Amino acid sequence: MGSYIEINDTLQITSAQGFPKELNIKKHLKNPYKLKEFKNRVFTFTNKANIRIFHSPPVRVFFAQNINDVWLYWGLVEIQELKLDMVKKTTSGKYKIVKIFTPKEMKNAEDILHNSNDNTYFRKIMSTF
Repeated sequence: MGSYIEINDTLQITSAQGFPKELNIKKHLKNPYKLKEFKNRVFTFTNKANIRIFHSPPVRVFFAQNINDVWLYWGLVEIQELKLDMVKKTTSGKYKIVKIFTPKEMKNAEDILHNSNDNTYFRKIMSTF
């Protein structure tokens, strides 16, 4: 018998999985959000495909939005709670936003964390940024 468990350093989720609707990249590029707008709020993510683990909560990880398979790094979150559904093979949980990247930091995160051919927001959508 085999098993498949993925160890993550990034919480990358879609809007349907629980990415905060309050975070809007177009608004952020014009007037960057501040952490105090989100501090101490607990958000929920659900039905992330596959069994995924992080270091023991609370743990700080990168936070990325998945927009049609294009990654957009927003900052850092602390995973507060994980729920692993072994039958459905999904991961759900709770998190707090602990750092919001500036637009420049968002682009730098892509440059540091991804290969040049990966699908990332500033390379695909904002290639002139």
